[in-house]
Amino acid sequence: MNEIVGSHDLLLVTLDTLRYDVAQELAAAGRIPNLARHLPGGGWERRHAPGSFTYASHQAMFAGFLPTPAAPGPHPRLFAARFAGSESTADGTFVYDTPDLVSGLAAVGYHTVCIGGVGFFNKQGPLGSVLPGMFQESHWEPEFGVASPTSFEAQVACAEKVVAALPGERRLFLFVNVAALHQPNWFHLPGATREAGDTRESHAAALEHVDRHMGRLLAAAGSRRPCFAIVCSDHGTAYGEDGHTGHRIGHEVVWTVPYAHFFVDEAR
Repeated sequence: MNEIVGSHDLLLVTLDTLRYDVAQELAAAGRIPNLARHLPGGGWERRHAPGSFTYASHQAMFAGFLPTPAAPGPHPRLFAARFAGSESTADGTFVYDTPDLVSGLAAVGYHTVCIGGVGFFNKQGPLGSVLPGMFQESHWEPEFGVASPTSFEAQVACAEKVVAALPGERRLFLFVNVAALHQPNWFHLPGATREAGDTRESHAAALEHVDRHMGRLLAAAGSRRPCFAIVCSDHGTAYGEDGHTGHRIGHEVVWTVPYAHFFVDEAR
């Protein structure tokens, strides 16, 4: 990462609540072609989330603790604050001297931008302002939120404007929290109804919906210079497994998440 930081733009996309099993099934079935063409080997890496709900997980990720590989470690991290005795800081780790990754990247010249999705990014109160407040520039509007069937298209349009407005010489760290997979997601499944509610199938349909527009986001992120992208979930969610619904619980479908990182160079 010490060779990438400073030479590349950076993109972090969290597909909020996306389950590993659903993500992997859709990749294997060819149902998310725009994402799958960037996934190493065409599939997702199985990892463990750093938190069981959005706020906790993003606080950890912004501190450099991305989802952890599911195999036994320790696993070297891409980013880390300088911390004596850290077993996951390696030679290739980008180490910063600030409390979090966002300010660490700003300190080396990156313009940091947040395009929020779920309520923890809505800036409508003190709690919803903590995470976007880490960034130099942040955006949220109701069209980006969980209740909007076109939330991701609106977020992508915002990202395109952000990229177009930034001076070419300025490095960019763009973060997008994708709300489309979060409940309610029933409206992404043809024939589903509000009364029937969300299901594992509507969760999958929401990922297909996101994939249809993901190409535009990646093209924008890679339009200025080569971009290093991280696409992952912050946690999964339950749809009736062992009687559980939702997240903020210690269930396998919540803790196990898909992860990928790759280079995007759409401009060349």
